[in-house]
Amino acid sequence: MKSGEKLRNIGPVSAAWLAAVGVASREDLQRLGPVVAFARVRRVQPRASLNLLWALEAALADCDWRELTPETKSRLRDELHELNHGAA
Repeated sequence: MKSGEKLRNIGPVSAAWLAAVGVASREDLQRLGPVVAFARVRRVQPRASLNLLWALEAALADCDWRELTPETKSRLRDELHELNHGAA
């Protein structure tokens, strides 16, 4: 994130991963969306877990990632699968 900018749920390692793939601000994350941002990170950091995807979604909603509903997580997984594999 930009110097001094802190997104809820995003720690220093995740922030560095995001910056490395061109997500340097909240605006960048909003423009790309959490699924695309996560997919970019995962291409260069294969060990990035779905917890990062949850954190990105929750950061935009300004809530704790543990508050995301199972339905929201399912939707995000579906969007990620579609992005990675195309529509079924």
